[in-house]
Amino acid sequence: MTLAIFDLDNTLLAGDSDHAWGEFLVERGHVDGAYYKAQNDRFYSDYCRGQLDIIAYSEFVFTVLAREPADTLADWHRDFMREKVTGMILPRGRELLRQHREQGHRLVIITATNRFITAPIARELGVTDLIATEPETRDGRYTGRVAGVPCYQHGKIERLQQWLAETGESVDGAWFYSDSRNDIPLLEYVTHPVAVDPDEPLRAHAASNGWAVLSLR
Repeated sequence: MTLAIFDLDNTLLAGDSDHAWGEFLVERGHVDGAYYKAQNDRFYSDYCRGQLDIIAYSEFVFTVLAREPADTLADWHRDFMREKVTGMILPRGRELLRQHREQGHRLVIITATNRFITAPIARELGVTDLIATEPETRDGRYTGRVAGVPCYQHGKIERLQQWLAETGESVDGAWFYSDSRNDIPLLEYVTHPVAVDPDEPLRAHAASNGWAVLSLR
């Protein structure tokens, strides 16, 4: 099947779910507010500049996951979806997913944001195939560490290639939609790269390479 691959944050969502999760934890008093906000904002700034240490950031996020039991985390995530994520979901993003689905394409979300945060969002969008940064688990609890290759920058290509090998799918003819300079490697890897409400480095790269540019806002 032809693949239609989508970044999530600031592409199908009008915002960043990873950063919003940190804001949610601060607002609810689940973390040391001043410290956690400063770190969360710093990591997000690094991401926007294409300089994020994905391991350090993931382990920062996963510290909270490792601290809490699964039922508590599930309760928090339900509130997070209602308070933060629902309003981020772009109607035009849903429509774009629908168009590809009607063409018989296989929809895939690929995101640097971890699976704990993004799996419920992918389900809400009706997308079964999710490739995300994986938090390590042991005996039903998160360990605080990253499992495998983080799904970030060139790591997205590696993780996609693993998924292709597992599913027997091909990248031939594939589409990929993203907003970020961090996804230029994967955009260059597919047949149909589309810059969606792109940051300035991606906008310039798209223009110089004749890529399609789309707004879902």
